[in-house]
Amino acid sequence: MITIRPGTRADVPQVFELVMELAIYEKAPHEVTNTPEQMAEDGFGPNPLFGLLVAEDTDTDRLIGISLYYFRYSTWKGKRLYLEDIIVTERYRGRNIGRQLFDATIEAAKQTGCTGMMWQVLDWNEPAIGFYRQFGTRFDSEWTNCHLDF
Repeated sequence: MITIRPGTRADVPQVFELVMELAIYEKAPHEVTNTPEQMAEDGFGPNPLFGLLVAEDTDTDRLIGISLYYFRYSTWKGKRLYLEDIIVTERYRGRNIGRQLFDATIEAAKQTGCTGMMWQVLDWNEPAIGFYRQFGTRFDSEWTNCHLDF
């Protein structure tokens, strides 16, 4: 049985395993500089920087998926939920767990007064693009992502 629930500090080690699984899938594990300790502090310290939903296989007590998000503000749209990552471990894909996490994230956005939700998807990730199309997602073609690393 699969349960979708808010994540806790105790979940962070398993969450980080899923993050590393995603980094390997995206061929970029060398780019991960975060640590489980930093993630625990950033998500569950005195000033949490992100929200976390987890999908748990209650038969094994293992986390099999996550939705990690935070809030941003648009001068045009107001409060928005930014979905940083939705991850389902490979063995559990194709079982509607991603849909359950996505639906729960949409509900979290609505419950917190957001006017909408935003996220990114790699242009080569056809399975993810197909998944998002099911929700009537609008894909931007005019914007270029910019990064400044310190």
